[in-house]
Amino acid sequence: MTISKFTCGTFLLSLGLLLGGCGEKFLEEAPVDQITDANFYQSQQDAIQATNAAYSELTKEGQYNLSMWAFDIWADNSVSGGDDGNDAVEYKQLESFSIPSTNIVATRLWGGCFVGLQRANLVLQKVPGIANMDPAIKNRCLGEAQFLRAKFYFDLVRAYGDVPLFTAPPASPEAVNIPRTPAAQVYAQIEKDLADAYNNLPPSYSGADLGRATKWAAAGLLAKVYITEGKKADAATWARRVITSSGKTMWDNYADNFKPANENRNDKESLFEVQYVNGHNEYDRNNVGSAMNEFFAPRGSNQTAGSGYGFNVPEPDFVNGYEAGDTRKAATIWVPGDVYPDGNRQSARATGSPFGYNVKKWFTGKVNTNIWDSPLNVPVLRLAEMYLIVAEAVGPTAEGLEAINKVRRRAFGLPIDVASPAHDLTAATTDFTGAVLRERKYELAFEFDRWFDLKRYNGTPYGLIPVMTAQAAYLRTLGIQRAVPTATNLVLPIPQSELDANPGLVQNPGY
Repeated sequence: MTISKFTCGTFLLSLGLLLGGCGEKFLEEAPVDQITDANFYQSQQDAIQATNAAYSELTKEGQYNLSMWAFDIWADNSVSGGDDGNDAVEYKQLESFSIPSTNIVATRLWGGCFVGLQRANLVLQKVPGIANMDPAIKNRCLGEAQFLRAKFYFDLVRAYGDVPLFTAPPASPEAVNIPRTPAAQVYAQIEKDLADAYNNLPPSYSGADLGRATKWAAAGLLAKVYITEGKKADAATWARRVITSSGKTMWDNYADNFKPANENRNDKESLFEVQYVNGHNEYDRNNVGSAMNEFFAPRGSNQTAGSGYGFNVPEPDFVNGYEAGDTRKAATIWVPGDVYPDGNRQSARATGSPFGYNVKKWFTGKVNTNIWDSPLNVPVLRLAEMYLIVAEAVGPTAEGLEAINKVRRRAFGLPIDVASPAHDLTAATTDFTGAVLRERKYELAFEFDRWFDLKRYNGTPYGLIPVMTAQAAYLRTLGIQRAVPTATNLVLPIPQSELDANPGLVQNPGY
């Protein structure tokens, strides 16, 4: 069972709905028509199914099958693309910085996050009372729920600012209607959840459990939370812990991060992935397959089952910003002249893409006839980002330079531990902070981080408003008009459906 419309009332849906829609590779569907609050949470399998239900929101429109795509479009990496008219209107509203409180992205993200975190809250409330359960599995389920609650709240607080903080399921319909909690308190809970998850989770999995959150996923997300908050010493501590103790190494080839055959490796780069499988979807972004293969593929190219929709089109200044020899470009972007699997070529101009660019990173071809149905996982955290967090946190010290240079060497196809005079940054590098943020822009392109990076540097030359203002000026020289953000656009609007349902909520300024 899936949920397609979200409001605060979603929190108090029947238990069957709360356990519906499990979509990960390690999951099995729960028989929702037989579940009641009275007969569930009795066994270890019940605990595992409840935990799986919290994961399932990651695959849907409220996360990686619609909403998260926006955070490159809302920044300087891409525009909405698609066809003319009302196609991709939810993204066009974002790129024009004219966003109504009914915007689909804002509504789906809020709803998906709150459904997911309330499912995690159920696990944290109910699973400790299950008597007949392996203690290790119990701790694991609790750690997974803590990690997921932190992940959902991290997305919420970054996107909306102050949000209602629930650390337990609401006890009544009236208990849903609480006001927004200051962001500092939300971050404090996120930090606590991830530290607890780190202690509860195992370092790795095998067999059917591959893909679950590990202690290294919790440590990596905590490093990212700390760098977002500006707590650089803490960020460096946790990122170093992942680098030195996880047993992870970066792939030699950047493109290997985005191949189904390489998913969920205990020894390689990914720290946490959203799990997708194919063979079950048709036109459904709230099911178990990824829609990105179809939506991001070059429009009308006939390289996917639906011929490609051409969403999320790279900006020309983004494409032109790659350094010569950077292998990440070929792995990330279709450019004019690129050869498709069927031998045809990327055109120099297409509907929605006047410069002939499209996103290649999530391309898997004609995987089957179920068109919104790619099996390619989405890596939420990678080891490369831990190196970049260290570099950002400690600055142009020997440690910071070596950390960013490992990422740069891999980008140019070089051994990461061997100095490269041609590509390494040095203590003489000017504007090291700008260099780190630039490296994040290209290393993590279309992994849905760019707007968050610009936002957290608000008030500096690297922030959303100055960067987007400069980009708009550049695009005007190409005959392209791009809107410029204001301080309003440092957060999304609170969804109108939530304001209507909860009188305790107050809209963000400017919306």
